[in-house]
Amino acid sequence: MRAEEYLKSIDYPGRIIAAGTDLDGRDAFAYAITARSESSQNRVLEEDGNNVFTRVYKTDVEMIAPELLVYQAVMTSPCFTLIGNGDHTTYIAAALEEGKTLSEAFSDVCYEPDSPAFTPRIAVLLKADEIAFMIARKEGGECLRKIYVYPNEKGVMHIIHTYASNGSPLPSFSSMPVRVEAASGKEIWSALSPAYRVAMFYKHGSYKQLINVNGGGCGEA
Repeated sequence: MRAEEYLKSIDYPGRIIAAGTDLDGRDAFAYAITARSESSQNRVLEEDGNNVFTRVYKTDVEMIAPELLVYQAVMTSPCFTLIGNGDHTTYIAAALEEGKTLSEAFSDVCYEPDSPAFTPRIAVLLKADEIAFMIARKEGGECLRKIYVYPNEKGVMHIIHTYASNGSPLPSFSSMPVRVEAASGKEIWSALSPAYRVAMFYKHGSYKQLINVNGGGCGEA
């Protein structure tokens, strides 16, 4: 399946991570934000060295639960790249650097306390020989944590996102990561609904692309 075909089928995916390996065997990933509320849309992605952060765009807009909206989305170390939709990115990376296993590092991560959505926390760990997708979501009264590990495979990406579709309350994404053909940033960005697009960071090899709707246009996709 092509990535844009899959993403076009989801009216509102929330925050999205697509990650894998391009046709040349290089790591490739995208972190994209789609949002419905004014406060969630009032954000940009900013690059700082090899790391990427979410930032508030207009300071005069009331931000609902800013602790859930402002975080480090991409963290790069000499041994791995970690992408996530909240401050758990920082916690997981610190635990891994202390020598903990991925399961141990993810064991304290739980869904967001944003009732009634209870947005899942998602993350992806890219290493030289494999890629791991993580999701912590609410199921019944419990926090269900899943880790899916795949070998790197040329030309293959997998996609996870926070919401299965639009709705009230928003239904959580609850399937396995979706296998797709490796996609460009343009393909991923263009597949997202213009009504909800906020920002995207895309990287493969040394090529990087940062797109923000806020701040005077969305740049080159």
